[in-house]
Amino acid sequence: MKAALSPTQRHHWPYPRWIAHRGAGKLAPENTLAAFRLGAAHGFRMFECDAKLSADGVVFLLHDASLERTSNGQGTAGDLNWHDLSQLDAGGWHSRLHAGEPLSTLEALARFCLANGHLLNIEIKPTPGCEAATGQAVARLAARLWADAAVPPLLTSFQPEALAAAQQTAPLLPRGLLVDTLWDGWFDSALDLACVAVVANYALWDAAAVARVHSAGMRCLSYTVNDDWAAQHLLALGTDGIITDRVDLFSPT
Repeated sequence: MKAALSPTQRHHWPYPRWIAHRGAGKLAPENTLAAFRLGAAHGFRMFECDAKLSADGVVFLLHDASLERTSNGQGTAGDLNWHDLSQLDAGGWHSRLHAGEPLSTLEALARFCLANGHLLNIEIKPTPGCEAATGQAVARLAARLWADAAVPPLLTSFQPEALAAAQQTAPLLPRGLLVDTLWDGWFDSALDLACVAVVANYALWDAAAVARVHSAGMRCLSYTVNDDWAAQHLLALGTDGIITDRVDLFSPT
């Protein structure tokens, strides 16, 4: 087991409390540049996105392993080269307004964020079986793109193997472990990966869990918080970050 973070690491937290989920939640086609522009228009300064690998090694944005839900493509996204993925319509499923919106690369989103002073939470979302390769590729690209940035992106994943690969590839980039249950060993895994945060389903947080994470020098983030009562509960618990679809409901200031 790794030691808890030092006091210096524990107190350095450059990220805002409010994070826009997949760009603008459900108000625009998720993980497209249109969504991040809309989230920014609502005043959000930090965004969450999902990153995976194309067959030819390009890091691009997509949540699902398959293409059907959020594009006019079919099959496993990671089986296609970026050229073919770039030709898909990733907006028409959402609305006529966004018809023709393409998939985005992580590099394109990075340039948008860096040019506008926005911050990013990159969820490493591997195609099953590509955990280590995706963690390596995302970390390598992020380290290069944010090399001169004052605040690096926060790399998160549900897959410890992906985070371990990111840690080995770019150890100075901050990491967070995503959990949808408090599975046996989650806390030790976060410590072993030298995580700066645990990002949990908001219903998992209680005073004891928050205190345990904070005592180790890590921060407590929550997904996906779309109701005011839930946000108020999490604020009262002393959690540190809220990921939301409701960019139209919550003021990020």
